[in-house]
Amino acid sequence: MTVPSATDISFSGIIPPMVTPLLERDTLDQEGTVRLVERLVEGGVGGIFILGTTGEAPSLSYRLRAEFIRLVCQQVAGRVPVLVGITDTSFVESLNVSRIAAEAGATAVVLSTPYYFPAGQTELIRYVRHLVAELPLPVMLYNMPSLTKVWFEIDTLRQLADLEGIVGVKDSGGDLEYYGKLTQLKQVRPDWSILIGPEHLMSKSLGMGGDGGVNGGANLYPKLFVRCYEATRDGDPPRIDALQDQIEQLQAIYDIGKYASRHIKATKSGLAILEVCADQLAEPFSHFLPPERERVAAILASLDQNLIQ
Repeated sequence: MTVPSATDISFSGIIPPMVTPLLERDTLDQEGTVRLVERLVEGGVGGIFILGTTGEAPSLSYRLRAEFIRLVCQQVAGRVPVLVGITDTSFVESLNVSRIAAEAGATAVVLSTPYYFPAGQTELIRYVRHLVAELPLPVMLYNMPSLTKVWFEIDTLRQLADLEGIVGVKDSGGDLEYYGKLTQLKQVRPDWSILIGPEHLMSKSLGMGGDGGVNGGANLYPKLFVRCYEATRDGDPPRIDALQDQIEQLQAIYDIGKYASRHIKATKSGLAILEVCADQLAEPFSHFLPPERERVAAILASLDQNLIQ
């Protein structure tokens, strides 16, 4: 299989990091998955990213990941690009998941730094070069240092810029100085797509030369984030301010709970409240209990329905 040149593919707009709807241990919520895919596509998203952080990929069996990839690609049916996370501690398993993604009809794969044993930058460069050479799809690199404990340093990315199979970088580091340096890499690779994770920074990142957002809140309200992206792109300050205010109000759901898993719990809780899919999480994590869920519901109810729906 020939890997498309990075010059032939680009990503922009809102590409939600889709949750993985579950019913119970290792059981996919298929109906919920279909409803969520339709909610995102109808919301005008620029693509869908599955099996990332919000998708709980490290907690899922390879069997379920394969089932999920195939179901999402089948339901999307080419209407928007599908990006599939392949980050793993095992080189071979990353490659295996990428092959399943290619066979299912995905557009690209997404790769962060291997976790557990932190890789040095020299090791990381060699690892990416070896993996990209074997991948059946273009790859977007994913900077997620809070969880993987390793940054894709700017000089590392500059050294990897000669690889045509790399189509860009998704950054969830939350450091706008770093993000600004990422966008400067377009001087070397003007075809690269530079996307941001933290949703409250999405609008600001576009003014720095970014191309869009991979924002978890778009699972709940894709139209809100798409409208904010469009207003920023079109230069409409009053509308940007109104939409940004709603995005920042939505952020309050992530302050509920005390564990790192609260971001996924809050997102899935919101989707259950909206009757999109179940709120089950993969073990060892559990969904919000009624008191926390009521707080999520109150925050969702407080948003301006004219702006979010």
